[in-house]
Amino acid sequence: MAAPMESLRKRRGGGDAPQLEPLKVPGQEPPSCPPCLLTGTFWLTRIVLLRALAFLYFVAFLVAYNQNKQLIGEKGLLPSKLYLKQIQQYFRGKSAWDSFSFSPTIIWFLDWSYMDSILDSISLLGLGVSAFIIITSCANMILMAILWILYFSLAHVGQI
Repeated sequence: MAAPMESLRKRRGGGDAPQLEPLKVPGQEPPSCPPCLLTGTFWLTRIVLLRALAFLYFVAFLVAYNQNKQLIGEKGLLPSKLYLKQIQQYFRGKSAWDSFSFSPTIIWFLDWSYMDSILDSISLLGLGVSAFIIITSCANMILMAILWILYFSLAHVGQI
């Protein structure tokens, strides 16, 4: 047998009990408080983690900007242009996808005649995006993916 509806309402607390309104003082409005922070959310952890990651990217791109010309530039210790040409020669008869999958970098799609300026522009773009994330704390998946692609584009043309 089913229980009557009145007893269920009383048990759940959603019955016809009168709701008390807060007392209002004439001429004074209640203070507006900021929206409550929800417990169980990780908003602070997300902000701190993504800003720390952006700071690490900022330092990495700053180091890359200062050292890329001397290490992997056109007249560097291990020139990246020579490295990419060797990869092309190794995969000569096969598709271009093989050489890209061996060393995934966006430099494959750019003109290699100005390798120093390419390396500097990738570093400066990474510096700008990471500084934007640090300052504004506006880190979304697209910006973090851009940082990851730019960083690994530089890391994969450096040789061991």
